[in-house]
Amino acid sequence: MKYSHYIGVLLIIGFVIVAYMPWIYIPSLQVYVKGMDSGGTIFGKPALFNLFCCTLSLVFFLVPKVWAKRANIFSAAVNMAWAFKNFILLSICRGGECATHLPGLYIMMGLCIGIFVMAILPDLKVPPHKTAP
Repeated sequence: MKYSHYIGVLLIIGFVIVAYMPWIYIPSLQVYVKGMDSGGTIFGKPALFNLFCCTLSLVFFLVPKVWAKRANIFSAAVNMAWAFKNFILLSICRGGECATHLPGLYIMMGLCIGIFVMAILPDLKVPPHKTAP
């Protein structure tokens, strides 16, 4: 895809913004859980590792080498797997109480899927293979 690296960079910037948005609301504690602030719950900072993977992907999107595009696929896959883990962990019910899912949780998952799709569709000019005489 011709503009996959530009779209990938924009999706990463979008993820950084979503990491500071509220993802769920726990009514009994009256707490909003965000990607970088768990509001005193046991969740910690769920988006911290995602931001690390996004930083790696950002570098790999900007480097026009084959090894960077291959490493980007790995980094984006790990990022998507961690986002899926966060999605499952934050959206399950605990002790008979279900948290209210906010749009940030769904946007986070969509952005990580988008980053992965852009990583597997790089625009890279590969020189033709030279055959032996």
